Amino acid sequence: LALLPRAGGELRAFVVAHSHMDVGWVYTVQESMHAYAANVYTTVIEELMKGKQRKFIAVEQEFFRLWWDMVATDTQKQQVHQLLQEGRLEFVIGGQVMHDEAVTLIDDQILQLTEGHGFLYETFGFRPQFSWHVDPFGASATTPTLFALAGFNAHLISRIDYDLKADMQKNKKLQFVWRGSPSLSARQEIFTHVMDQYSYCTPSQLPFSNRSGFFWNGFATFPDPPKDGVYPNMSLPVTDANLHLYAQTMVANIKERAAWFRTGEVLWPWGCDKQFFNASVQYSNMDLLVDYINKHSAEFGVSVQYATVSDYFQAVYSRNLTWEIRDSQDFLPYSTEPFQAWTGFYTSRSTLKGIARRASSLLYAGESFFTQYVWKHPEGSICKCKALKQLQSLRWAVSEVQHHDGITGTESPKVKDMYMNNLMYGMLNVKKLMASIIFDINNVKKNGEVYSSVYTEGSGKPDVDLGVVVYNPLAWNITTFVMVSVSSEAMSVYDELGHSVPAQVQSSVESQSTYDLYILVAISGLSYRKYSIKPLNGKQSAFIGSSVKYKRRDLTRADQQSPQLFPVANSCYQILFDQNTNLMRSITDRETNQTVQFTQEFLEYHVNGDTKKGPISDNYLFAPNASAVPVSKAVGLEVMSGNLMTEIRQYFYSNVTSQDYIYAVYTRLYSVPEGYDGKLLCRRIEQEYSVGPLELNREAVLRTSTNLNTRQLLYTDNNGYQMQKRPFKAYVNNTVARNYYPMVQTAYIEDDTTRLMLLAERAHGVSSQGNGQVEVMLHRRLWNNLQWDLNNNLTLNDSSVVRPVIWLILGTKAVTNSLYRTSGLALEHRPVVMFGAFSGDKPKLPRQLQQNSAPDLPVTVPPNLHLQTLSIPGWRYSSNHAEQVRSIHMGKQKEGDADFSRVLLRIRHLYEVGEDPVLSQPVMVDLKSLLKGLGSVVAVEERSLTGTWDVNTLERWKWKTAQYPGKRFFNSTETSEDFIVTIHPKEIRTFFVYFQVQ
Repeated sequence: LALLPRAGGELRAFVVAHSHMDVGWVYTVQESMHAYAANVYTTVIEELMKGKQRKFIAVEQEFFRLWWDMVATDTQKQQVHQLLQEGRLEFVIGGQVMHDEAVTLIDDQILQLTEGHGFLYETFGFRPQFSWHVDPFGASATTPTLFALAGFNAHLISRIDYDLKADMQKNKKLQFVWRGSPSLSARQEIFTHVMDQYSYCTPSQLPFSNRSGFFWNGFATFPDPPKDGVYPNMSLPVTDANLHLYAQTMVANIKERAAWFRTGEVLWPWGCDKQFFNASVQYSNMDLLVDYINKHSAEFGVSVQYATVSDYFQAVYSRNLTWEIRDSQDFLPYSTEPFQAWTGFYTSRSTLKGIARRASSLLYAGESFFTQYVWKHPEGSICKCKALKQLQSLRWAVSEVQHHDGITGTESPKVKDMYMNNLMYGMLNVKKLMASIIFDINNVKKNGEVYSSVYTEGSGKPDVDLGVVVYNPLAWNITTFVMVSVSSEAMSVYDELGHSVPAQVQSSVESQSTYDLYILVAISGLSYRKYSIKPLNGKQSAFIGSSVKYKRRDLTRADQQSPQLFPVANSCYQILFDQNTNLMRSITDRETNQTVQFTQEFLEYHVNGDTKKGPISDNYLFAPNASAVPVSKAVGLEVMSGNLMTEIRQYFYSNVTSQDYIYAVYTRLYSVPEGYDGKLLCRRIEQEYSVGPLELNREAVLRTSTNLNTRQLLYTDNNGYQMQKRPFKAYVNNTVARNYYPMVQTAYIEDDTTRLMLLAERAHGVSSQGNGQVEVMLHRRLWNNLQWDLNNNLTLNDSSVVRPVIWLILGTKAVTNSLYRTSGLALEHRPVVMFGAFSGDKPKLPRQLQQNSAPDLPVTVPPNLHLQTLSIPGWRYSSNHAEQVRSIHMGKQKEGDADFSRVLLRIRHLYEVGEDPVLSQPVMVDLKSLLKGLGSVVAVEERSLTGTWDVNTLERWKWKTAQYPGKRFFNSTETSEDFIVTIHPKEIRTFFVYFQVQ
């Protein structure tokens, strides 16, 4: 099948056989494997071996790996190797899942992609070079950059706004070169193909029959495949009688689509969700059609071939056309029709979104902790292979939940439970590993199960007289508070040398019987400190926070009284509260003396659950009936103040006499004693919310109103990587919902001088529905009677209480610019707190500390860089491609121990070009000096984003644009001499680092 256009200008259809396999959605991974997923690979491999012309693309690695490890025979494995070499089986994307693009963090996207790519390269020497992002609900501008950095030649998306797609289709603009990052620009641009209105499923309508067509294997059945092999809705088989009619139908669809693209190549996806579980009936019918059309290609004006994604893009690339450039604007939000804005999922299942991020953060800490242990303590007693398995269980779980029906909250309750269980299991493993490392380094006898009782911040209730280990997973020096629940107010905290440590204790927000102990910790990069908490024995104690309770106020009456203001302040801000309402009135930035009017209220959108009455909200969609309604008529207030922190506790009641509050806000302002670097701490106003349980068909928002003249312009981030400008847009229908955007980590509003920044530890929907306003959707609880939702148990009757945290930073643009990147990461990667009874609890002298290990050298980078990854992946593949391919041919890659000598290092520049006069500068980093605390660096190799390419040999296709009329291959950044690298704005640089073995 020649790849050049044939004479006569006929159209060429590329039939791409695929099965869209959700890694959890309605059914768990186990249910899917049993009902259909294992059969897809078993039968497809068998059928591809029967016909040389047949091809297939495989996407989600989680399913493929489960099949490979649990199901595939040696013969089938041999056949997979052969089919890959022949180019008839192709892996596209190659990640564990097809990740969501709206609510995922870039770190987690990279993790799941790296996890899949590592397996494919180790097992087959195969490196995916094309994407197939056919199902995520809207497209982020981070994704093209991600795939370009991973070495891809083209990117494919499908779900974008219906009205925009129709327009692009009409004007043949569905293909373009996308520069997702304004700073990386042309260096990491990628050719992007948007699927037409038929998307990734074959149109099944047959004009000559009332039965469907092209889905000859029917639909998968759950829980078991049918015993007789007869599935529901099997399409009309191809026979002599209907062959010509079938061909006409297919050709007509090919021609309709061809009119929407610039070249005569037509991508014709053949498949849909859960297809090809019986590949024999699929291919045997399609073979007849393909042969028939090709025999009569002159009269049809069309030829047809089985193809992979790579075949299609290769054909379009060889046309050598000049393509339009798209800038860094994303395709969010996503609407499918006038009342269907897919903006509800930005908040759906907030608890799962929160746990997914905590798990990701714990994994990040565990990876660097283990990497340091392996290199600093070569004589350590922990089994490295077991440790790697513990880390891998969390890598797998965090990768899995990035699926576009995972962290999105668009899954059934049992699938949500599957994600949660896998995350909790992986987290427990990594906590156990970190604890056992602490005990090993400190030569502590493990008494019973003590070492596994490790808690992350804010959970667990240790007894008194306790050792606390706090690990800072960031490569910066941090000064922050960690909170530990204790059983008494009379407490003292000491460091390793027996010096008293600043701390504050106060009655708990959570319970009557415990106290919250806040300990001020100052820890250098990637290091840990030990503290001991002891009951008071006459010496200096923690500050005790004192409480002032204010009378519950009736908001319906408040307008009649003049405000009675009282201040709460630290050295950065003064916040005024009004005693008549118990609400915030204003915030003053003490550095500039600028005061901003500042009020917050909880509102609820009431939504419809009855399809007969109009549009509905569900896991995906947000369809408000009207404007949001204020929820509380009365507010209670308590102020806890102490030398280190003031906590303002506001409780919101539906009326003055209600017993229970429905909402609460805990606002914390920190004061830092002399001798500590408190810039970040002082500058953040921390808010923790308690929301729920909600009534049915309510969507809860926190609306913050200011007197900033923002012209209703909002800024939100793409995946914690870059910011997008979100001007308010008016629509004929559904304006409220279509102006909601995902906030993964950051959102802000500003006027000419002042900016209000919001930083989040989980994803939320966010919007600016009025000038000077920003509202964050915190929780949703829905039920509807749409039959499809009911059948799939997708109604989001989420009765939980959620406890999200948001940090507010208010200040000039210059100040907020210099703080928000580091602050966002400080919120994401809060210190890991571990408890345990350490031997004797006697303060050690520095001398003794140095005897049993070399002095710990911290790992620190400048504030505009982020050490994004420091881990031991364990892959056994060779960095030399020819060598890797050779060893696979010789069957050497089968088994073997993990490789602990290769360290994966990623460094990311946090700023855009021109964003800040100082922080946007390129940075020179001496890798040898950066990592000297781990040992002596002997070699560094710069790699592609997921590690599978040597950047010096990576040549991506260069698509012609008006700006670059010459078509050339595209090479990557300059590499290091003497271990010194220069990192430019927005770059993410990936290295393999090797240390001298001790």
